[in-house]
Amino acid sequence: MDTKKLHILFLTSWFPSRVFPVLGDFIQRHAEAVATLHQVSLVHVISDPNLKHRIEFESKVQNGIQIHIAYIPYTFSLLKKLYWYLKAYHQIFKKVVSFDLIHLNKLYASGIVALYFKFFKGKKYLITEHWSGYQEINNSNIGKIEKWFSGLITSQASYICPVTQHLAKSMIKFGLKGKYFPVPNVVNTDLFVPKTHQNDTLTLIHISSLDDSIKNINGILNVLGRLQQSNFDFKMYFLGGTKEPFEKKIKLLQLKDEQVQFIHHIPQSEILPFLQNADAFILFSNYENLPCVILESFSCGIPVISTRVGGIEEYFPEDFGVLINPKDESALAHQILNFKSKKWADSTTMHQYANEQFSQAHIAKTYHDLYIKML
Repeated sequence: MDTKKLHILFLTSWFPSRVFPVLGDFIQRHAEAVATLHQVSLVHVISDPNLKHRIEFESKVQNGIQIHIAYIPYTFSLLKKLYWYLKAYHQIFKKVVSFDLIHLNKLYASGIVALYFKFFKGKKYLITEHWSGYQEINNSNIGKIEKWFSGLITSQASYICPVTQHLAKSMIKFGLKGKYFPVPNVVNTDLFVPKTHQNDTLTLIHISSLDDSIKNINGILNVLGRLQQSNFDFKMYFLGGTKEPFEKKIKLLQLKDEQVQFIHHIPQSEILPFLQNADAFILFSNYENLPCVILESFSCGIPVISTRVGGIEEYFPEDFGVLINPKDESALAHQILNFKSKKWADSTTMHQYANEQFSQAHIAKTYHDLYIKML
């Protein structure tokens, strides 16, 4: 492998910040992987509702990445927003004065900045795309201006790297032309490792922001209510969001606290023991791309019951779990009821698969090879 160390500018529309603490954490993982081989500077500009008349800058080094975040005033005026964005980028790029390539994440709207560097500074860029908005089920909401800019941004990219083939096909069908090379999400396979455990009660887990429109939390609760009525012995942990939007449903279904628990957002290191001690991970989403939580479950040797949406089945070995149709509550109930009667892959095999496909080393090498080709 060519070991030349490059300076890569990660330019991203999404990234964890004080406004959205977990938004784009999968982008952070890609950056951390690349930082094992190259110098990485990351730039993110975000509107902050608490700011009125000034920009605030945050610069820090975290897990090998030099991070620059600019918080700009929140405004409904497109012209004012454009002014604040341009001013913020102007100030940040006084600090990031020299880099070799741009690694763009979430192509719109940060890709407009990448276009500037391509046209006026001769800097090449590739795109990593995660957004499910390009899927046919969602893309009717994308306006003409955004679609035009997105088409220009993708046409000028050296590579477009959606996290799944499914997303690549969705983007192409939407009219975004370019050189596609899918690269999956990253898992810290040194952290997410199997742990021997034995539960008397079937222990299930779901980890997400608990956005019901995407994750169909109410559907999972309906199934849990059905299981409880049949006196099926289980425990279910929901990690990541808040319980409040579902309290009426929980009361209506008479779900017991000792069986169904909600644990608000906690650091990844504290999530790990819950995942390692679970028997199965449950994802009942209406749509997805490639959720990191499924890959992390595999890395921990935990089988997954998921809906067959997005690109999930592209990285879902047959004996690592089961895929069902979205919104099919009867199928979800059946799979949970019969979970213990099935033979799943052993935890060592599952972890080895995750390490080969999603580890920092594998993803870093994949991007390194693309960077070298770009140069």
